[in-house]
Amino acid sequence: MNGATRYIFLGVFLLLAAAPLLGGLVYATLYGLGVVGILSDGFTWQYAQAVLNSKAFWGAIGFSLFVATISMSLSVGLALLITLRLFDRLQKGFFSYLIYWPLTLPAMVVAFFSFQFLSRAGFLSRLSYHLGFIQQLEDFPNWVNDPWGVAIIFSHTLMATPFLTILFANLYQNERLGEYTQLAATLGARPGSIARRVSIPILLQKAFATLVLYFVFVLGSYEIPLLLGSQSPQMVSVLTINKLQKFNLLDKPEAYVISLFYCLLVLSLLLGLARTGLLTNQEEA
Repeated sequence: MNGATRYIFLGVFLLLAAAPLLGGLVYATLYGLGVVGILSDGFTWQYAQAVLNSKAFWGAIGFSLFVATISMSLSVGLALLITLRLFDRLQKGFFSYLIYWPLTLPAMVVAFFSFQFLSRAGFLSRLSYHLGFIQQLEDFPNWVNDPWGVAIIFSHTLMATPFLTILFANLYQNERLGEYTQLAATLGARPGSIARRVSIPILLQKAFATLVLYFVFVLGSYEIPLLLGSQSPQMVSVLTINKLQKFNLLDKPEAYVISLFYCLLVLSLLLGLARTGLLTNQEEA
């Protein structure tokens, strides 16, 4: 492929992918500033100020960051444990196919499973009742639609762990970590020390960009928080859609402002990590 053809394909890609996204951001900016839309009366900062002064907005940002951080921490920890302990089984046999099965489940299905498993009328509460851990179903903790997002975190962990396990297993093989671990063992290192100082740092370093992108995905997820989350606090995606679809037209400009602040948050995160070289120097590291 020559240089001219490459630039043509790049231009077509930007036209089809980047242009609609950029157009949506421009429209959201103009709508949030009162320039366009049903309620447009000219340029105004009132909607941005209302969002910045809103406890619901900052609560949604904090709750989204909390859910994404806990979900990714649990998923990464479980995926590393499975990869390092069961690497051989991930390469062949029934388990090597089974690990791909959760990837076929949509978010809605995972959310429904979590509801049936964690709710007070679900499987876990009934099992606890029959085992004598609780006297009645109302004694079971409320893990669905709770303010801590237990069911949301559980669902995202179920979705992310198989994906990250496959990612780490491929990196383990491509980076030939088996040879490094054997060399370290020959030099007298213990298995736990090998995992902490050799395997885990290399896997995390090579997978860092993917982990950041998955963190952003969890941060902006919608279906699972909508079904399993509480009314307060809400994740930022649910708060945005609720304001956009309400009958109160005054909430629509605020919805666009919230989406803009969320985009700025994500871009700031990505640009900050890119400046450190963590996202761009994965192959050199």
